[in-house]
Amino acid sequence: MAFVQFPLLQISNFIKLPSLERKFSLFETRSKNIKCNAVTDIIYDHKTVRRSANFQPTIWHNDYIQSLTTEYVEESYSKQHNMLQEEVRMILRKVANPLHQLELIDILQRLGLSYRFRDEIKRILDNVYNNSHGGEDTHNKDNILYSTSLEFRLLRQHGYHVSTEVFNSFQNLCNTEDIDGMLSLYEASYLLVESETILDEARDFTSKHLSEFVSRNKDGNNITSALVSHALELPLHWRIQRLEARWFIGVYERFHNMNPLLLELAKLDFNMVQATHQEDLKQASSWWKKSGLGEKLSFARDRLMENFFWTVGIAYEPHLGHSRRMFTKINALITVIDDIYDVYGTLEELELFTDFIDRWDTKENDTVLPDYMKTCFFALNSCVEEMALYSLKEHGFHITRYLKKAWADLCKSYLVEAKWYHSGYIPTLQEYSDNAWVSISAPAILVYAYFLVSNSITNEALECLEDSPDIIHLSAMILRLADDLGSSSRELETGDVAKSIQCYMKETNSSEEDAREHVMSLIHTTWKNMNKELVSSSPFCEAFKQVAVNLGRMALCMYQHGDGHTVQDPITNDRILSLVIHPIPLAHRKY
Repeated sequence: MAFVQFPLLQISNFIKLPSLERKFSLFETRSKNIKCNAVTDIIYDHKTVRRSANFQPTIWHNDYIQSLTTEYVEESYSKQHNMLQEEVRMILRKVANPLHQLELIDILQRLGLSYRFRDEIKRILDNVYNNSHGGEDTHNKDNILYSTSLEFRLLRQHGYHVSTEVFNSFQNLCNTEDIDGMLSLYEASYLLVESETILDEARDFTSKHLSEFVSRNKDGNNITSALVSHALELPLHWRIQRLEARWFIGVYERFHNMNPLLLELAKLDFNMVQATHQEDLKQASSWWKKSGLGEKLSFARDRLMENFFWTVGIAYEPHLGHSRRMFTKINALITVIDDIYDVYGTLEELELFTDFIDRWDTKENDTVLPDYMKTCFFALNSCVEEMALYSLKEHGFHITRYLKKAWADLCKSYLVEAKWYHSGYIPTLQEYSDNAWVSISAPAILVYAYFLVSNSITNEALECLEDSPDIIHLSAMILRLADDLGSSSRELETGDVAKSIQCYMKETNSSEEDAREHVMSLIHTTWKNMNKELVSSSPFCEAFKQVAVNLGRMALCMYQHGDGHTVQDPITNDRILSLVIHPIPLAHRKY
């Protein structure tokens, strides 16, 4: 995935603001701004006419990945980490003021440390929720908007059912000079569900005034302005936790009330977790090299590092190493198969491959498929067998049929789009969406995710999984729409099926700008439904829900400034370096 650098997005790129003269949508990427080397060519393979997108070779080679070393695997760091962790745990137990408790939880989350203190955080939030709903007023009258919004956001985020009635008179509570309160309400507004219009209004109101604040305070040393700009670029609820932690650690260092203990633990924890990620990356890269897919299928994107980057975004915690390695394999296979359908395969071959995957008869592999498809299927079948064996050992469940169905459904959706392309057909937006939420690959990824991150597998969840539950559909739609906003211009250049933007333009005879704004509104609506799903009863465990929502967040990250999965641009490369390669400098000492 190569990156082309685009200007950072401002608030007007995200949210419809009636007060602004011009209205833009998130991920506004004009065709004229695309600088992609992937240009469709025609190539001839034994008299077969094929397309080639001329994808750039990877800049992340296996030799470089295998050479990565880190000192943060040493036992001395683990000992210091455990000591600091216990000291923070004591702080959590001692803080008594409800607002201070909530602020501490918020800081821990943004520093990337909250997963270390789940029990303590749950105890605090249980008490806050019970007190608030028991009639006790826990808010400070001097900053009631700030404290009310912070409480609402944290409780909703952690699955508590809280009403928006507390915001019914938010405009009466708002002092436009109270930037902390306005920012807190802005962030809370992104936890809304459908029909909570009061939070839609709060988002528009706070966005307008926060944007005005930033325009008046462009001093690079102004921490409040930096926090507001960061939030307007992308709200906290839509950000991936790992990237947010890396950014916030640098900002928190400048807080006047910074707690050195929290900062030291955050830096050390980040580096130690990064060491775990590097080991996962090395194993994944070894698999990719051994598979030979990068060399044998040179027409496809070689994006092992970017595929691993996705996994850090959706499942970063250190104990999920096996999940990250498996997710990377799945993502890499999806990328290759996508390129087979979008670029290289003839329609006849694609129909053959789709039928073969649907039947999954390994005995016919040597006689039915072209050589390049045999190579792909061999790797795919090995991945399915590996996952099936893992599930049998861990859970005692035979899951092969679920995995094969997920891949068959994906290939069928790819074939639909291939037929649209070859016939020149542009579907309606609804027709496109009905197929595209599957072709974006989220259902296949999340079927694997259920078996990878769930502590136990239940028949109820398996039945729900077969019916394409809402949480999978919603995650898939966020991924699909974000992908379309970021990559549709590039993909049209390389010769791909029309995406949601083009479908809407044709159907409504609208401009590209209006189409992008409409697609962005669909993302907002989908997030509202996702928020509702996250607090609804479900047969799925919390870990699976988090992977589903993180997949949507990672899509917003990867396609924020263009097609970060394909075009190896500086922004994505810098993000990879900061999360996977470069540790945070520890200025104090070696432990």
